[in-house]
Amino acid sequence: MVDAQKILVIKLGALGDFIQAAGPFKAIRLYHRAERITLLTSADFADLANASPWFDQVKIDYKPKAREITKWLSLRKWIRNAGFTRIYDLQTSDRSNFYYKMIKPINKLNPRPDWSGIAPGCSHPHNNLDRDLMHTIERQKEQLLLAGIDNVPSGDFSWINTDIEHFDLNNTFALLVPGGATHRPAKRWPSQYYQQLIQYFASKKIQVVLIGGKEEEPLLNKLATTDPTCVSLAGATTLLDLFSIAQKSQVAIGNDTGPMHVAAVSGCKTIVLYASESDPVLCAQRGDDVTIFRKNTLSDIMPSQIIKSIAR
Repeated sequence: MVDAQKILVIKLGALGDFIQAAGPFKAIRLYHRAERITLLTSADFADLANASPWFDQVKIDYKPKAREITKWLSLRKWIRNAGFTRIYDLQTSDRSNFYYKMIKPINKLNPRPDWSGIAPGCSHPHNNLDRDLMHTIERQKEQLLLAGIDNVPSGDFSWINTDIEHFDLNNTFALLVPGGATHRPAKRWPSQYYQQLIQYFASKKIQVVLIGGKEEEPLLNKLATTDPTCVSLAGATTLLDLFSIAQKSQVAIGNDTGPMHVAAVSGCKTIVLYASESDPVLCAQRGDDVTIFRKNTLSDIMPSQIIKSIAR
């Protein structure tokens, strides 16, 4: 017998997309106050999701490859047997569309759950032909409106309060995010420009904290030698740590990458650098104090422009 109290939300990533789904997560929680909500997500976001007030359960999707038939069957069995009556597909990708296709009803006694998304044939389609021209936040709001949820708040991460004392940071510091996807080097502002920013902050007696993944450790360690007070936390922070660090920073400056979405919603002054490879109209960081700089080539954005913006 189907349990009428179960809801599934699908959001696999990437980091920026996950952060910008916080408003929809909260809206779904408020709309389904009495129901049990499960999130299907990537392992990278499980700790954050488990700590949040939005979900009763978090299920990790290991995203099986095409030939991993056993894993596909296991995922299909789990979705079918969980008794979900409604599924909100906030990923809206080819992969999540396939999830809809693979859970087709076994018989009339086991109907497919209501589905909000873009999968052909779903019960609550986001059928705006211009949806791909909308910013992620507005697109998700419209999707939920078509599913009956007409109040989608801004993302709220004020519930995060992780202890970051072990990083032994100064009381006053700035956050720099010099890295990004290795396969998209055009999205990285020149490292020598970041060195100039570090020197500027040093002249103001402001410590610089460098954030990035483990793979960015060589870059960040080299930049950290620019000033004795500069510290690299490459690969050392969890997502929850990153929120707490950003909340306490004076300003965050970085390339268009996931951690800058964290900074933007954390309340600190945020400056994001865009090249022509990304369109801020579609994916810009949103927050109380966000400034976007964009040039066709990132090297055309001068450190002096960023310093002038910091001083405002």
